[in-house]
Amino acid sequence: MSGARITRVAGALVEAAPMPGATLYELAHVGDRRLMAEVLRVTGDVGTLQVYEDTNGLTIGEPIETEGGSLAVTLGPGLLGAVLDGVGRPLGRIAEQFGDFIGPGAAAPTLDPAVKWAFTPVIKPGTTVVGGDVLGTLEERPGVLHRVMVPPDITGVVKELNAGSFTVTDAIGSLADGTPLRLAHQWPVRQPRPAGRLAPGAERRPFVTGQRIFDFLFPVAEGGSAAVPGGFGTGKTIIEQSLAKYAEADIVVYVGCGERGNEMTDVLAEFPKLIASRTGRPVMDRAVLIVNTSNMPVAARETSIYLGATVAEFYRDMGYRVALMVDSASRWAEALRELAARLQEMPGEEGYPTTLASRLGSFFERAGRVRAKGTPEREGAVTIIGAISPPGGDFSEPVTQAALRVSGALWALDPSLAHQRHFPAVDWETSYSLYADALAPWFAREVGADWAELRRTLMALLQRERELRDIAALVGPEALEDRDRLTLAVASVVREVILRQNAYHAVDCASTLKRTHALAATARELLVAGEAAIAAGTPMAKLEIGRAERALAALRDAPEADFEKLEAAALAAARRLT
Repeated sequence: MSGARITRVAGALVEAAPMPGATLYELAHVGDRRLMAEVLRVTGDVGTLQVYEDTNGLTIGEPIETEGGSLAVTLGPGLLGAVLDGVGRPLGRIAEQFGDFIGPGAAAPTLDPAVKWAFTPVIKPGTTVVGGDVLGTLEERPGVLHRVMVPPDITGVVKELNAGSFTVTDAIGSLADGTPLRLAHQWPVRQPRPAGRLAPGAERRPFVTGQRIFDFLFPVAEGGSAAVPGGFGTGKTIIEQSLAKYAEADIVVYVGCGERGNEMTDVLAEFPKLIASRTGRPVMDRAVLIVNTSNMPVAARETSIYLGATVAEFYRDMGYRVALMVDSASRWAEALRELAARLQEMPGEEGYPTTLASRLGSFFERAGRVRAKGTPEREGAVTIIGAISPPGGDFSEPVTQAALRVSGALWALDPSLAHQRHFPAVDWETSYSLYADALAPWFAREVGADWAELRRTLMALLQRERELRDIAALVGPEALEDRDRLTLAVASVVREVILRQNAYHAVDCASTLKRTHALAATARELLVAGEAAIAAGTPMAKLEIGRAERALAALRDAPEADFEKLEAAALAAARRLT
């Protein structure tokens, strides 16, 4: 479209006319500097656009040029290890052109057009293909097989398909109707990628994190979602880094949405140093970082989480298990609020747009475990972990409440635990998981038949401890019965040994499900043996809870070679309290 001119500028919003043929979310270039923008509203022949870049210097009368399509990202080999901004521009190549700050109108392709990839076809000419079919493979990173797929909206008969080294812009073959086939294709970031069907619920398996409090008390299913609200300093970023390093995910997509620049600098500095425990290779070999700091334009911040979801779905369609981590959804919601105010939309609670809950829900719904379209048959999953930064740690604020309605688990972070240096600082009294019952058969089959019973026992123990602490605060612990004092003592062992983890310890930084089960089973034995001893007349003062706690701590920190020996010793110490 040509002839449209700027008629009004209000921060990141620009109005232009005449734009009679503009469509919602159509991509455009604004002004003489060709700033990237997107159409948000069309009223008659007047279009309202949100600009993804700094609008300082824009003047009335500058031209508007629309692209004819919505914001899309190029999906193909080269995404792994990339650091992108909120609209998919590679920050490394942008920095080479403009320095430390993104210049107006900066543009660079998401994937490096100069890199060649060794492609091996897996189908022959004459084959009829549909969207999602695998054309061939290449090695994107050491140990990571990239499956080159037919774009979802293409169907036809393969006329030609060649092996060799190609760039992402080269044609590797063509269909009979002349449609070229390439290693990469584009997909609109706001449109979920189609999948074959959701995987049956009976086949659900957990998203294993390596953090005992999550895996044992508040598990999340692969393809599920969790909200992680917490105030400043409660460890949201550390939790997400731990998940990137130790969780059983094939691919990690990390979206830094509106966070402080120094915090994102730490992430960019730390991620290349992190070594994945399962592969022994750097986490960046299987990670994509999407960065939109608090000083970047809010319009790009609003788009960044959709970009992350699209990249995650791309690798899901290859058959990989993807962890999509958003830090934080609160900053994304603040961008929505700012844009809605400039659009003069009716404000909802605390000024957020009335569509906040539905938009957050549509994003969380992009999680799922699915059978990918096309052949060969593949099953992949996108698991969403969304950090939330409620002002003042108030979980009743709108973003947290909207997230709780659409996520399957709540990992609530408690600042008082963080101040006590108890990490992960997860409040076990507030947190919950809606996946626990559905995952119980998997845990019973793969880890231990008593997993669900262990979980119920220790959850009940922690809840009873809360009641007793309130009573003890009034009358003093000495006034409690021996059985109640035993409950307090064993609950303290559970909190200190099982629920707390040391991210800097070579063994305790990540706990296998086998180790988590052994620790929980030993704690239960400690409780049962203590209750039996008290019922037999042994006073609480003579029970050697401290010796059993030390044995349990030794089991927690034991190298794998010593694990079975120390497991037997811990069980013996738990059963022999006198």
